[in-house]
Amino acid sequence: MAIRLYNTVTQKKEDFQPIEEGKVMMYVCGPTVYNYIHIGNARPAIVFDVVRRYLEYRGYDVRYVSNFTDVDDKLIRAANELGVEVPEVAERFIDAYHEDVGALGVLKADEHPRVTENMEEIITFISALIEKGFAYESEGDVYFRTREFEGYGKLSHQSIDELKLGSRIVVGEKKEDPLDFTLWKQAKEGEISWESPWGAGRPGWHIECSAMAKKYLGDTIDIHAGGKDLAFPHHENEVAQTEALTGKSFANYWLHNGYININNEKMSKSLGNFVLVHDLIKQHDPEAIRFFMLSVHYRNPINFNHELLQSAKTGLVRIKDTVENLTHRLENSADLAKDADEWKRKIKTYHDRFVTEMDDDFNTANAISILFELSKEANLYLQESNSSKDVLEMFLERFKDIGSVLGLSFEQEQGLLDEDIDQLIEERNEARKQRNFARADEIRDELKEQGILLEDTPQGVRWKRSE
Repeated sequence: MAIRLYNTVTQKKEDFQPIEEGKVMMYVCGPTVYNYIHIGNARPAIVFDVVRRYLEYRGYDVRYVSNFTDVDDKLIRAANELGVEVPEVAERFIDAYHEDVGALGVLKADEHPRVTENMEEIITFISALIEKGFAYESEGDVYFRTREFEGYGKLSHQSIDELKLGSRIVVGEKKEDPLDFTLWKQAKEGEISWESPWGAGRPGWHIECSAMAKKYLGDTIDIHAGGKDLAFPHHENEVAQTEALTGKSFANYWLHNGYININNEKMSKSLGNFVLVHDLIKQHDPEAIRFFMLSVHYRNPINFNHELLQSAKTGLVRIKDTVENLTHRLENSADLAKDADEWKRKIKTYHDRFVTEMDDDFNTANAISILFELSKEANLYLQESNSSKDVLEMFLERFKDIGSVLGLSFEQEQGLLDEDIDQLIEERNEARKQRNFARADEIRDELKEQGILLEDTPQGVRWKRSE
């Protein structure tokens, strides 16, 4: 069965046919590294990491490229505010990005190109567009002639006339047409810049991805992906400038993930509902955050709040408990059960169903539903007095198999050991006897942070682990 994916250009699901058999060239737009990433940035990092993993699971050799925008207006402002140079800001937040998405289980790309390391390719790209008549220089800036590219708007499904209604020339721009977009910006006094045929300056936002995708993957690539917010104008402009240069299709399939809402409102700085991953992973299990992100199909919007995240964590813990119980039974099983063929056939169906769901536009939401069903089935098996090691191993293999694609390990967090808890409770009891109530409360809070809830009863202190 072929993998089917939803192509933004055609607005329908299509059978995936790579350019070269067995290989996939994939480009995913990365962050602008002027601050820590927010959960809106984390969603494409996670979902397209799963797409990559699944393609590899299905036998493809995937070359995965995701860029860093390490120079633009936001970085320049951040550098001025911090009193440092732009490269220092970029380096700091590139390191932070790797740390944050690494905690979320995102694999590093095969290449993480930076704008500042590909300036020669960008300038060459712009020069070629000028030679072909698709771009022009105007007082140190360079613009793309949007109307010269036939088919502009095909990715975002807008016509030139519709786009013209919303376009204007900003003060300081020297465009021929309001629809034209910037390829090269003339440097302002004191700004970081590079020498070019049009004077000192730096690239516009859109040109960088076109130049780097061409350099690292070729004129035509299999999959180009990113957030839905990038479809216009960023990806639309990428299509125009790349295809104007090469005369070829830029990407055969365009994938876009849906927005994230915070408490049913669109995430934005103006609303003050901006959630940074750097802060979130200190408050919640990063694997639970990933599990939550994958619980909704990637093209659909996802609503975020801490209650929903806690619910996702509870579900994940249930699955982890099942895996732990299977492992414990396997280690202690006498392998007494006979006639396990029916269970083996049943377990195999979960693999087949998982592949079917993932083949259908990478439906992780349904894949997670299958995980819960598999967990329920495994718990039923664990209730049997005798068990087969083969069956236990098959259950564990299914969990490992699905987890490898979703980027989930299903390993329990290492918390406090029972004897550590008992020792702290004893210390708390002693503190209360000494009327050191501050220390007693401190120990209670410390245990609560570790997920240990205390209950003071007439028979003494009881404790339990929270979900």
